[in-house]
Amino acid sequence: MTLDGTRSVVLRAPGAPSCVVVDPGPDDAAHLEALAAAGPVDLVLVTHRHADHTAGSRGLHARTGAPVRAADPAHCHGGDPLSDGEVVEAAGLRIGVLATPGHTADSVSLVVTAPGEEPVVLTGDTVLGRGTTVIAEPDGSLRDYLASLDALEHVGGGRLGVPAHGPELPDLGEAVRAYRNHRLERLDQIRAALATLGPDAGVDDVVAHVYADVDPSVLGAARQTVAAQLAYLHSA
Repeated sequence: MTLDGTRSVVLRAPGAPSCVVVDPGPDDAAHLEALAAAGPVDLVLVTHRHADHTAGSRGLHARTGAPVRAADPAHCHGGDPLSDGEVVEAAGLRIGVLATPGHTADSVSLVVTAPGEEPVVLTGDTVLGRGTTVIAEPDGSLRDYLASLDALEHVGGGRLGVPAHGPELPDLGEAVRAYRNHRLERLDQIRAALATLGPDAGVDDVVAHVYADVDPSVLGAARQTVAAQLAYLHSA
């Protein structure tokens, strides 16, 4: 589910004495010590609520004293919740907060600009370095996700995308367009499955029909995404 692991990002402008950490990751002592040693840490930002991004937040806050900010107040420690459109200035950087719900309701992306440089976009789990992301229960939404892809295409065309899992994306806009095409193709497959199975077919029936060739280890994620796709189609 995390591909090759969850990426924690250390941000600072050239010559800045302090840094910002994005997504502390799991509660792993060696990892948190390494992040603290990269400091001093002024601020910790979280892209969304999942434990592989947030479990280390409290530990990093304890080690550094840096406030932890997230869109969901439950994952803030010593800091205020993030707001869509907010601009955070820290470590010599301007960090724009862009709400990108869909994977989860609290997902945000971060548009990071250093003086004299093009912005870089941190996408959390909204766009991955390879494969596709799950529309996660209980608060994921395909309708929100497609809107978030539109927002990321607007800010990310020709710019570097840094996801929380997998390799960096040289052109985030290109990656977003591929993601959108994949989602629309999947929706067509769901519609075809419903035409075969009947409009009242359940999630498990559709998963078995559409995802028959996928590795069993990702069937749980496929089930969540199919549930979101069916909710999207039934609400259209």
